[in-house]
Amino acid sequence: MIETKKTFCRVCHAACPMEIDVEDGSKIVNVRADRSDPLFKGFSCIKGRQLADQFHSPSRLRFPLRKTPSGVFDPISSADALDEIAQKLEKIISKYGPRSVATYIGTGAYQNSVGVAVASSWHTGFGSPSFYTSLTIDQPAHRSSLLRLGSWEAGWQNFSDANVLLAVGYNPLVSSYGPASGLQGTDPFVKLREAKERGLKLIVIDPRRSELAKQADLWLQVKPGEDPTLLSAIVNVILSNNLYDREFCDEFVEPDQLDLLKGGVGPFTAEYAATRCEVSPEDIEIAARIFAEGPKGTAGSGTGPNMAPHGTLMESLTLTLNVLCGRVLKEGETLESPYMLSPGDTRRAQVKAPSNPTPGAPHRVRGLYGLADEMLTNALNDEILLEGDGQVRALIVSGGNPVQAWPDQKKTLDALQSLELLVVIDHRMTATAELSDYIFAPRLQLEREDVPNVMDRRFPAVYTNYTDRVIDSGDDVLNEWEVFVGLAKRIGTKIVLPGGELPIETSLTDGDVIDYVYGNSRLPINEWRKNRGVIHDNPIIVLPADSANDAKFAVCPQDVYSELQEVRNEKSGSDLLGSFSDSEFPFLLVGRRLKHALNSLGSELPGLARVATTNYAYVHPDDLKNLGAEPGDLLRITSPRSSVVGVAEIDKDIKQGVVAMSHSWGGRSLTDEKVRDIGTPTNRLVTSDSGYDRITGLPIMSAIPIDVHRITEDELLDFN
Repeated sequence: MIETKKTFCRVCHAACPMEIDVEDGSKIVNVRADRSDPLFKGFSCIKGRQLADQFHSPSRLRFPLRKTPSGVFDPISSADALDEIAQKLEKIISKYGPRSVATYIGTGAYQNSVGVAVASSWHTGFGSPSFYTSLTIDQPAHRSSLLRLGSWEAGWQNFSDANVLLAVGYNPLVSSYGPASGLQGTDPFVKLREAKERGLKLIVIDPRRSELAKQADLWLQVKPGEDPTLLSAIVNVILSNNLYDREFCDEFVEPDQLDLLKGGVGPFTAEYAATRCEVSPEDIEIAARIFAEGPKGTAGSGTGPNMAPHGTLMESLTLTLNVLCGRVLKEGETLESPYMLSPGDTRRAQVKAPSNPTPGAPHRVRGLYGLADEMLTNALNDEILLEGDGQVRALIVSGGNPVQAWPDQKKTLDALQSLELLVVIDHRMTATAELSDYIFAPRLQLEREDVPNVMDRRFPAVYTNYTDRVIDSGDDVLNEWEVFVGLAKRIGTKIVLPGGELPIETSLTDGDVIDYVYGNSRLPINEWRKNRGVIHDNPIIVLPADSANDAKFAVCPQDVYSELQEVRNEKSGSDLLGSFSDSEFPFLLVGRRLKHALNSLGSELPGLARVATTNYAYVHPDDLKNLGAEPGDLLRITSPRSSVVGVAEIDKDIKQGVVAMSHSWGGRSLTDEKVRDIGTPTNRLVTSDSGYDRITGLPIMSAIPIDVHRITEDELLDFN
């Protein structure tokens, strides 16, 4: 008997609605997009359609494992594993203090609607600030820049009626995700086409003619790492030609800040930026004027420019464009996004005062401070290796793969191998899991209840969805929250959530935990369960400002002004990594999103492996010819830090002098003899000891200066 069940995909953030055909309650026989959904209308991507392969994969872990003294993994029950780990954690906390126990939440665990909240609350329960997530090695400047600049309580203008969109280095047609008020992954091809039909002008800044750039009215093929230079010039054009919203700025921007910004960007003329960014000055002028004319629309940035030199400055300038042009929701307007999982429905037309961009716990390295509720992952390998008070001695990794994702692979390997306890929650034997002491096999997405927690702030309509468990494997697998609740129960600590203290001594279900995590949501969770795949007619209406509020945006605090001067004095962003000639490292390496993979997830599934089993090194055909190479040849790619080997592939849409590769491939070996089978981790090329962002601590992980040479198969073996 075949039964069809509705759910939504949680491979990435997009939460595409799906239909799953289940045979005899235990076998998935078909997976397809739900064409009846009113928002997505049958959209899904290739990754989501592989859910059956993921669930039934013979390589899937179906019970916990414990590493023996000989280095072999043996099966162990979940209860016994939790008992042993709790005892070890108690000893570590007793000896080194609470800070010595850390948790890292990877991108995979972010798709679990309760995983992050429960893990964070578990840390609070025993007083450890050592909570880390993938956010701080991806786009941490989104949060820190809004704090430093100040934010608009009602948010930026909606995409649904935008006249212009400025996209700096993001590509939602592949990633299915965009910054706030940008194009999102809910049927993005159709929504972009409809927007352009109504007159939307699209400006894309990207070194590659990406899928989004191909739809642009104006594409600026910027040199990687020069986004701050280009954005400074655009801001300069707008200010020097009085194209900004003077009335809005007079009311909501600090006057001295506006004057300081004018001085800071003044040296960035269109002609100067054109030479440095390798675009035309005319296009810079046109981009500035199109964006300023609007009258509605927003600017936003993505992972690439966030990971490049001066990423926080780049983000600050992008958001400042929205402020200068008054691109905020005004009194009486409605929010496009639902915020149905967030508390309250009041949004006022006012500024939330600027504040410390990193108000969290202090790090012991590089003078860094964490975000409000988490520390900086880019410093975690140092926090593990640096001896002394506060050293991290135990780490729980949930849904992540640090060996392939954290900056500086060599340092990360040294750090993970030095731990007294490493626990990994993952459904497959990743490079990180191979180093662990214990592995918990998690329940996969079709085996748990969920709400679309990430996209609730991004959906382009007031939309709700909920999914029950679709299938039960019958194996000894735990939802991520069950690991942290199990440890809290054994250690004797509390987990307090918005809905109150979680009753961890009772038998809990996924639904119970969802109720507690979202106990103060705008739409009560019991109503969520009744409204699956529903668009509601109750948007949030922007209210007048509080008469007592006098906060204003800080568009150019002193550190922004100083960094603008620093950028102007550089010959390129690569200066941050040290002094070397262009002839030593004549290329720049950038990241690239793939339709068939999400970070390190993908190549282990047959349907996706048929697309590719390596993260190709994409090169302009003229560059490849000059290297004496052809597609499929091996390329040795060397940065000031280290070397990797990539498999060459042509991309006629990429800027000459640029190589594009996806992050988080390869394994834990520091050599690449299996590059054709598993790819290579580009984080090996990254150093966290120089060139890092002064606020977020993020090292240069994109626009990395590199040298490239063709090598033979024999030379690969010699090289390794």
